[in-house]
Amino acid sequence: MTLASPSPAATLAGPTAPLLDFRNVAMTFPNGTTALSGVDLVVQRGEFVSVVGPSGCGKSTLLRIASGLESASEGTATVNTDRIGYVFQDATLLPWRDVQSNVELLAELNWQPKRVRTPKAKWAIDLVGLTGFEKHLPKQMSGGMKMRASLARSLTLDPELFLFDEPFGALDEITRERLNDELLKIFVEQKFGGLFITHSVSEAVYLSTKVVVMSGRPGHLVDTFEVPFDMPRDPEIRYTGEFAKLVGEVSHALREGHS
Repeated sequence: MTLASPSPAATLAGPTAPLLDFRNVAMTFPNGTTALSGVDLVVQRGEFVSVVGPSGCGKSTLLRIASGLESASEGTATVNTDRIGYVFQDATLLPWRDVQSNVELLAELNWQPKRVRTPKAKWAIDLVGLTGFEKHLPKQMSGGMKMRASLARSLTLDPELFLFDEPFGALDEITRERLNDELLKIFVEQKFGGLFITHSVSEAVYLSTKVVVMSGRPGHLVDTFEVPFDMPRDPEIRYTGEFAKLVGEVSHALREGHS
């Protein structure tokens, strides 16, 4: 997780401005590889946007530009907040710190005093369902528990924009679905804007208010799907015909974009 500095426009943006606004964004690396080309993408407050696309199409590069870790080669990448949470594919917990101190870490690095960060960490730990495991070290935790701790760590910064880089990709299906459900509950409660990278079309449809499909490299957006299911979302919707139909349509667009 990292905090990005807001764009120059961030201090001027009103409450209705999108949290993230990419216009014709391209990314070419020093070795000549073009990862992204002509990407237009907007994430509004209270919107959860998932990005699906083939491996190597630049999905993670989008997140790195949004977080400030990379700068776009072309186009305009505007982020109208400095409160950004970033959850990586790996939980990136410090092995010598227990859950409580791992969750406090980002707030600590941001100079929050202990009297502030400790209760905030306890709140986040409770929100992700880790109450009772505060003294556990990472080696004593399952993969799902580690990702919960990683999510809690970012929640201590009260993010307006949450960036997720395939956080549940390495988990078994049951654990993954359970964490999807819990993430949706947090999204409904906190009302942040989310940009979620995944290879799973069904996960993208279940979590999102909108799914965007990227082409093969250089990645650009080939289709956008509004997800019509209400929030909070009933887990049983995964087994309905309407859900299967939308998953099929997104999967078809993904195949077409990769061909």
